[in-house]
Amino acid sequence: MMVFAKQKLVFLSVPKTGSTAYQAALAPFASMVISDPPELKHAPVFRYNRFFRPALEKFIGSDLEVIAVMREPIAWLGSWYRYRQRPELEGHKNSTRRISFDDFVLAYLQGKKPAFANVGSQAKFMEPQKNGTQVTRLFRYEDQEGLQAFLRTRFGRPVSPEHRNISAPQELCLSDEVTTRLRRKAAADFILYDSIGADGAYTPPEIGSVG
Repeated sequence: MMVFAKQKLVFLSVPKTGSTAYQAALAPFASMVISDPPELKHAPVFRYNRFFRPALEKFIGSDLEVIAVMREPIAWLGSWYRYRQRPELEGHKNSTRRISFDDFVLAYLQGKKPAFANVGSQAKFMEPQKNGTQVTRLFRYEDQEGLQAFLRTRFGRPVSPEHRNISAPQELCLSDEVTTRLRRKAAADFILYDSIGADGAYTPPEIGSVG
């Protein structure tokens, strides 16, 4: 998560959406950069609302704009799957080595997820709070040009992040049956992603609608 007092902007870091690259590019202009621990670096809306918003609004102002990036849901899961394939996780409970992408997604759909598939939900990350706190602009990960155009306007300079924490290339294929089950069980994520329009405009999830 990054806070920019001059621009009155908060950039939430959704996991597996290129947040580390943007932190590196924008850190010199930030008033606050939360890079560790992961629970705070990747603070979702509810945690931002509870722990950060009160202080930021007191000292910066209540008109803060909150932005975030969302990845297409299957591609997002694929990024998690590839990331947890790395050799250093061999034998760890989070490793996805020797697990097919289909089996990874099926595990993700379980009520009690095994550790390797317990990666959260982008829709849950973005879920608005009862006091009205929410992401005000949401950009598709695939629309880097749109996100960078917005940042260029706010900062008055080009923002061109370098790729970081990139998983090894791997062709992933999800079967039609598992895709159908994922779209049904994780419908909130697909609905949210499909609602994202130009300039970060989108339709926020309803409060309490994301399980």
